[in-house]
Amino acid sequence: MPRADFYLIAKDRFKAEPLRLVCELARKAYDANLWTLVLARDTAQAEELDELLWAFDDDAYIPHQVAGTDDEDELTPVLIAAPETDAPLRPLVINLRDGAVDGSFERVLEVVPADESARGPLRERWTQYKARGLEVNKHDM
Repeated sequence: MPRADFYLIAKDRFKAEPLRLVCELARKAYDANLWTLVLARDTAQAEELDELLWAFDDDAYIPHQVAGTDDEDELTPVLIAAPETDAPLRPLVINLRDGAVDGSFERVLEVVPADESARGPLRERWTQYKARGLEVNKHDM
């Protein structure tokens, strides 16, 4: 059964830099040999995440790239896609966009901002995923 996991940002280091949590989730996915697609909110966020993945851990290299930059997309374990890039879904999707992910995947990870006012759309998404029959979980980070 497909799953949706909501990661609620609570720790100060993630509040200061929410994309750091995305990097840690991507590293865990890569370590578990899960091919991952990160759906970035926009091109700027995709590029920021690309830079952060290079630098966030001196001891870990996570093979990644922004989708559409060359022909190696399908060979890259962690693919970052801006909205204008058409990248096929992968077993694991990290969703940073405003809407629920449609299509076929094994697991979607939703990063929930610390800001209470930004959580409304994510509550809606929780309901949408449940209505589609996904197993839904919450994790405080």
